[in-house]
Amino acid sequence: MAVKKLKPSSKATLPFKTANKEKRQKLHVTRKKALDNNRRDERFRRRREEDKDPSLREERLRKNVPLTLERKRVWDDVDGDIGNGLGVSVDVERLKRQKLAEDGQPDGDEDQVSDEEPPNSEDDRDSMIDSLSDSSSSPASTPPPSFRRPNERSNTARATSPTPSTTSTNLNTTFTPSALADRFPTLFSTTPPPVPKTLVTTSLHSTLHYQASLLMTLFPNSVYIPRSHNRHKSHNYSIREIASFAANRNYTALVVLKEDQKKPTGITIVHLPSGPTFTFSISNWVEGKKIPGHGRPTDHTPELILNNFRTPLGRLTAHLFRSLFPTQPEFAGRQVVTLHNQRDYIFLRRHRYVFREKKGSERNVVGPDGKDVGGVEGIRAGLQELGPRLTLKLRRIDKGIQSGRGDEWEWKGKMDKQRTKFQL
Repeated sequence: MAVKKLKPSSKATLPFKTANKEKRQKLHVTRKKALDNNRRDERFRRRREEDKDPSLREERLRKNVPLTLERKRVWDDVDGDIGNGLGVSVDVERLKRQKLAEDGQPDGDEDQVSDEEPPNSEDDRDSMIDSLSDSSSSPASTPPPSFRRPNERSNTARATSPTPSTTSTNLNTTFTPSALADRFPTLFSTTPPPVPKTLVTTSLHSTLHYQASLLMTLFPNSVYIPRSHNRHKSHNYSIREIASFAANRNYTALVVLKEDQKKPTGITIVHLPSGPTFTFSISNWVEGKKIPGHGRPTDHTPELILNNFRTPLGRLTAHLFRSLFPTQPEFAGRQVVTLHNQRDYIFLRRHRYVFREKKGSERNVVGPDGKDVGGVEGIRAGLQELGPRLTLKLRRIDKGIQSGRGDEWEWKGKMDKQRTKFQL
């Protein structure tokens, strides 16, 4: 006769201590089984209730939003003009829209996200796929409050940023602070920019010739010149001398790849002819040939996507990267370069895309509101990464043309120790 298995009672989950070691071990096992059984029963009970009433599942999913660092992001309280704004954590586009709304002037860009969007919108979820869709402006319903005091907001509601945490950066000069544009007139020029022409080099006696050639394929209209000491000449050309040489030959940017222990650790970008100089650190460098299923890049001019550059410093960095790529891409190549900013880390990726018919087992394209996007029911987009894959972090911005160690700087990192305040 089979022995009936007894189910532990709810009292087994209560805290209890005993001096006997064997009894403590048995009690721990019994308590763990009881807790697991209680959780399992709770899950099945909730599933039965949600099967009867699907609105309960929707309500639970709206409340179940993780409290990440992006949702804890804090902003500086700025009244009036923010000046050049370097080092100030404010959303430039949001402040400009509020000022235009107070003056009663249309902003001329109605397809962007409005300021009255509820803070707990589903667009706050960090997803590069959502940021690429054109339907990011559809408002989401505000989640119902949980069981708390009437005048008390939840931690999620208090920590939510005023606008979506991942949005495509609008580089319209209308949203650029006037002081910032006056300080860097070549990067914020209203006239059509010249065709980019980039000179790529390395630090002295570098061995990163292959990595520098990869950067030459990444930036259009670029030339790589090795920088090594010649034994017949005792003069080593400095960054300032190389920048002067490049400016006289109509180069628009100088890119210097830095090396440590035969690995790329940093990159310096000099905006010619007179600066400024941007210094980035590099981490997680992965060559294209080491990426599973990678493709081979072509010589076509890629499209450029800049995501989540919101502060004045972020907009300055975005305009720097925009100056490295031509304004008119070659769509026949179907290549796209993405610079995605998240927690002040800039993720650089290069893909080739293709549009194909949807398979029978695949789902339709879903927008930020969770509903199917109309007009593309039978179309899916495939991506193939080309490489290289790397992560950048802005360390400092120097005045003019310097090597990153000068005393005349516009901005440098580690000036703010607060983890929930981001600079870009």
